[in-house]
Amino acid sequence: MVRARVQQGCSVVTTTVLALLMAGCAMGGTDTGTNNNNNNNNNNNPPRDITAVNHIIFMAQENRSFDTYFGHLNDYRATQGLSQDVDGMPANASNPADDGSTIQAFHLSSTCIENTSAAWATSHINFNRFNQESDTPTMDGFVVEAAAAAKFEGGNDVIGKRAMGFYTADDLISHYFLASQFAVSDRWFAPAPVETEPNRMYLVAATSAGHVHAPTSPVNAPTIFDRLQQAGITWKIYISDPTLDTEMGFFSGFVQKFQDHFSTITQYKADLQNGTLPQVAYIDPGFRIGADEHPGKGNNIQTGAAFSTALITALLQSPVWKDSVFIMVFDEHGGLYDHVPSPTNVPSPDGITPQDFFTGNPPDPQGNFTRYGFRIPNVVISPFTKKHYVSHTVTDSTAILRFIEKRFNLQPLNVRDALAMDMTEFFDFTNAPWATPPTVPDQPVQAGRCTDTLP
Repeated sequence: MVRARVQQGCSVVTTTVLALLMAGCAMGGTDTGTNNNNNNNNNNNPPRDITAVNHIIFMAQENRSFDTYFGHLNDYRATQGLSQDVDGMPANASNPADDGSTIQAFHLSSTCIENTSAAWATSHINFNRFNQESDTPTMDGFVVEAAAAAKFEGGNDVIGKRAMGFYTADDLISHYFLASQFAVSDRWFAPAPVETEPNRMYLVAATSAGHVHAPTSPVNAPTIFDRLQQAGITWKIYISDPTLDTEMGFFSGFVQKFQDHFSTITQYKADLQNGTLPQVAYIDPGFRIGADEHPGKGNNIQTGAAFSTALITALLQSPVWKDSVFIMVFDEHGGLYDHVPSPTNVPSPDGITPQDFFTGNPPDPQGNFTRYGFRIPNVVISPFTKKHYVSHTVTDSTAILRFIEKRFNLQPLNVRDALAMDMTEFFDFTNAPWATPPTVPDQPVQAGRCTDTLP
């Protein structure tokens, strides 16, 4: 019997950690700005390599597949006179339902859909419905798992049709504009076939330390911020929610040790305008304020897209733009359809095997951390980004860590980020193609399109 394990929200901070930070000064923080920044662009001979980058900003929105968001990017690129070389959703994309019917891909009319899941079992069923431990992709479990999720939560879409829905530039104009004007990859995968929390651990530590589900106790693993601290590189974590909500609470002692490195999203905008942005900035999205683009009743994707676009636009309009890179990805595919199978021969980060399989009925399928999750939306935005670039290099979100390590001469965290692409193919450091940034269209938020009816 197929059944989904559905995430109940995206809060990833423990009560203990939250209490600690609310009692302390975490949300205010001390100035970790650019006083130590080697701002090479201030001299008469700016560098023409990766050292031209003095600020790296990255964030991950929630639970969307590449085909769901950018499967029709070629259609938009064609209207702009650009090449159509994105591997998007096939015209005949479909998936079987439990009742034997076939659900064809379709344009979603609602900007809100019921929740879905990308948990270990669900991701393996998506990959191969009837043989979840196989490395042979059949890509036939998306609809049945979306159906199981709806049944589990008492939802309306008990067929699972929403898994085959997609959006276009008419729905997400700012995302489509940024992905087409700047750069996108059609081979960018989630780090592992798991849900939000462990994938977010990969995003900052290149491992989940053996967890396929959210850890129930802190783990001991170095993060990219530990590496930055040791090297004297300035960094901050900006929190979008009114209370601290961050995966950093999963790392033993991290929040207590680095309380003064947490700040608010309001301070992010001030740091941009004041020229005090640190060398590395990580933005945790608006989980609780409905700005993370996560599936769920009442959670309008356009609200999240407008939020992330505002963060990017603030950078484009700031004095920091001239030597910055902003990388936006999504944490995982959310159980939504993508036609490209996950690679199954990637390196295990640290040799730690899964430690927390569910053993109920049915149990989690066996496996290891040698498989990516499915493709996720992504954009790479910088004055150095090649115009209209499409990467086809297979990678995952630990490429962001590799890029940071390459720029600041840091040692890799483990095997996974050591072997990730370093992202330099996205950039032209000699000519700075976007030295003058484009004007990004506003992302409309159409409240009337957010419905609880079937998609």
